[in-house]
Amino acid sequence: MGFEGRVALVTGSASGMGRQTAWRLAERGAAVVINDIDAKKLEAAFAEFKANGWPVIAAAADITKKVEVDAMVKAAIDAFGRVDILVNNAGMERAGALRKLSEADWDITVDVNLKGAFLCAQAAHGSMVENKYGRIINISSRAWLGGSGQAPYSSAKAGLVGLTRTLTLELGRSGITVNTIAPGLIHTPMWDELPDKDKAFLLAKVPTRQLGDPDDVANAVLFFADEEAGFISGQILYVCGGRSLFAG
Repeated sequence: MGFEGRVALVTGSASGMGRQTAWRLAERGAAVVINDIDAKKLEAAFAEFKANGWPVIAAAADITKKVEVDAMVKAAIDAFGRVDILVNNAGMERAGALRKLSEADWDITVDVNLKGAFLCAQAAHGSMVENKYGRIINISSRAWLGGSGQAPYSSAKAGLVGLTRTLTLELGRSGITVNTIAPGLIHTPMWDELPDKDKAFLLAKVPTRQLGDPDDVANAVLFFADEEAGFISGQILYVCGGRSLFAG
């Protein structure tokens, strides 16, 4: 599985699952565009990638802003000539009981998780259509099936599934596949911040009783991004230790 000559753009890739995904793509020969809204984190990640001698650029952008997304994709094309792989990884969550959630909680969660993916796909797909090749991989969540206290997040992640299915129908004739990865509990900085009692409660709902690793998600991205996966499109791949077998 190699990606020599391919160009990958991974949003939210200065840390966590996004960083590991971009790292694995770069290891296998892809030129990578790493992105984050946090310029300091992005600068640190860029230095680590560059130290390995990999072709990489850093693009600080707020993916909820069309002008910034368009500039990011333009920078990728200016640097590498094309965009072949788009991983819509950037996301965030505002959780709480329905009565306690604000309109702002809803707006930012939906904007980052869903609108951002739409804007990035809209900006990047032109290069893919031109080259008759593309891989769009949306990072949803097992939570799209539903989760107590997750109204904005579950709704946004469910929206990504709908976006995946629609783009599959629209872009398939241009050699572009579109798929979704739905992770469960993954060991990221957000996990480390949870109280121990919450960690125990959540792990008890996972059939394997295990916490996933960012590499588990990265491996799934590599699978969908590979040239040999060209007949797989419109699908959801759960990376959740069996948690997708039930909602809540």
